[in-house]
Amino acid sequence: MNTVSLCIATYRRPERLAALLEDLTRQRLLPDEVVVVDNDPGASAQSVVEERLRLGAPFPIRYAMQPQKNISLTRNKTVELAGSEWLAFIDDDERAPAAWLAQLMAAAERFGAHGVLGPVDPVVPPSAPGWIRRGRFYDFPRMATGTVIPPNRLRFGNVLLQASLVRPMEGPFDPSLGLTGGEDGDLLSRLVLGGARIVWCDEAMVSEPVETSRLSLQWLLRRALSGGQDFARHALAGRYGAMPFGRRAMFFLRALVQAMAAAGLALVIWPLGRHHAARWLTTLSANIGKLSVLWGWRYREYA
Repeated sequence: MNTVSLCIATYRRPERLAALLEDLTRQRLLPDEVVVVDNDPGASAQSVVEERLRLGAPFPIRYAMQPQKNISLTRNKTVELAGSEWLAFIDDDERAPAAWLAQLMAAAERFGAHGVLGPVDPVVPPSAPGWIRRGRFYDFPRMATGTVIPPNRLRFGNVLLQASLVRPMEGPFDPSLGLTGGEDGDLLSRLVLGGARIVWCDEAMVSEPVETSRLSLQWLLRRALSGGQDFARHALAGRYGAMPFGRRAMFFLRALVQAMAAAGLALVIWPLGRHHAARWLTTLSANIGKLSVLWGWRYREYA
């Protein structure tokens, strides 16, 4: 029977980490181990792990602290400590239903996959502004179970990967992206380029509360900007197909035209609803992110 290590990189979310660890004790398919790596130099997650062990856990929990502020180094430490044949990654603020891990593993076996991604259901608080709730800005496209995921839809937060493919990779998460973000999509796209088959499992859903700090247009624009930069970087690296000079020029010209169109549409549509205008403003921001790659600027999301 395949073994699985559950990897959690955490940073100053003790209450949410405690809730996640509680969820993991109730999994229908228990992980063979849980690895928690704390990116807080103050080791705020250590007491959470110790309390979980005191209450009892049906699996060993490995805890380590990675003090340098860098999400890639923190995730790399989880991979280093994990000893199983499969690696499941979940964010420290997510909640996992009892069937979650079993569904990921079953999908990997059923579809002969090297990796499986599942949906993350954003839980928007009732206190959120009405335009935020109407806009559904935190949703991510979903697919039928078994669908091979297109390279531009790869993301982390709820993923199972075959460890034998991940461990030999350089990094495997790129430390140069540890403050900017995008290290997760970078790893997954490199796996796919190397021949990995990564499929979707729509049943293996986890939920994630949307933090109050993210309930703003400013945060949405920053996220879109970062996403545009990630997309451009992957595209120019040939992750979505060959990019000779002509295609590169067309890529940036298209981004410029789309940015100008989005700016105009945001102004025109604002009277019809702020959520509609915000949608076009995020499109504008994403295309500015693509264009910013031309002069080498990088938004540091985790700085």
